[in-house]
Amino acid sequence: MPPTDPPRMLEVKSMEESAYKIKLFNPLAEYKRYEGEIASSVAKTLQSGRYILGEQVALFEEELARYLGVEHVVAVASGTDALTLSLAACGVGPGDEVVTSPFTFIATASAILRLGAVPVFADISLDDFNLDPASVEGCLGERTRAILPVHLFGCPAPMREILEVAERHDLVVVEDAAQALGAEIMGQRVGNLGTAAAFSFYPTKVLGGYGDGGAVSTNHAEVAKVARMLRNHGAAERNLYLTLGYNSRLDELQAAALRVKLKHVEEMIEERRAIAAAYDRVIAGGPVEATRQPQGARHVYSLYTVMCEKRDSLKDFLGAAGVECGVYYPRPLYRNALFEKAPFRKGDCSRAETACGEVLSLPLYPALTESEVAYVREKLLDWIKALERGREPIAESRQAGGPR
Repeated sequence: MPPTDPPRMLEVKSMEESAYKIKLFNPLAEYKRYEGEIASSVAKTLQSGRYILGEQVALFEEELARYLGVEHVVAVASGTDALTLSLAACGVGPGDEVVTSPFTFIATASAILRLGAVPVFADISLDDFNLDPASVEGCLGERTRAILPVHLFGCPAPMREILEVAERHDLVVVEDAAQALGAEIMGQRVGNLGTAAAFSFYPTKVLGGYGDGGAVSTNHAEVAKVARMLRNHGAAERNLYLTLGYNSRLDELQAAALRVKLKHVEEMIEERRAIAAAYDRVIAGGPVEATRQPQGARHVYSLYTVMCEKRDSLKDFLGAAGVECGVYYPRPLYRNALFEKAPFRKGDCSRAETACGEVLSLPLYPALTESEVAYVREKLLDWIKALERGREPIAESRQAGGPR
């Protein structure tokens, strides 16, 4: 029998993998920088014979709590679980309303829905893509239990104003810090401002693991106690179950790797900030607008996201030049089919609608080389100059360019 052609799906995948010279994310390149340390830490953990809720998880929780400046950290299986457990441990349940952003990843809303609560979508600011406190206050109702601000793309939300709204109305604040580990506002790191906070260790995050992972942070002992029970099937102790819980435990191998990367997270954040500053200098004052972070805040740039009225033109131009870009997010959460049946409420979210039509995220990660950053800057400038001359930028072939 003659040999058959390879399956078409494999061909397509191969083309996609080779299409971009500069990727939007590159977790493998980041891993290679710390490969020896990570391999050694994971190997020792494998040799220990303890893989669930052992020494590595306990040490990681202690070290992350110290880094964040909080009393308690509870490591869990994912950022989504961290959101769900944070809300549940703060008393959010069936029939409660939680005010949050429509301009974020679906996990923010799905965590609310899984508890039988109702997401209420307030509008954002186009300066930093975070919740507008005035819109939040306008969305409050008799059943509002909590506010869930998202520190989007690594930029801290306006927490002082949000906390003031919460205090006026006796509400809980749970921070969605999935994208913002290390970000700072009000002189503190995010995760240390609300009643609880949720972090994600998805591979492309600021502190990325090699699989899923997440954590709950809090300064409240009772919240931490409940979160610990919930992550382990609702167990108060072995074979004693007080509530319906989850199977949501960060495993020892992930904790071993994350402990290594936590030691380097500050240097990785500073690299992210330096790349963002290099991009900022190219686009300043032009048709592409960068995030304007709050005064005194520290942005950690889990994503470098800009606004551009001609977003699709810019995306196509950069893509053809071999620069992968992403759209986070193409529609507000309430425009997903999920919400044709799922309950929700919303205020005027016109700025979120605008953002969805104009945002574009550029490559930014610690392992991005100087030549790669220079190439992205060059192509950005080419597009801007063509636009300023009144000409439609013409995309080059992917095969023609690229950093040397």
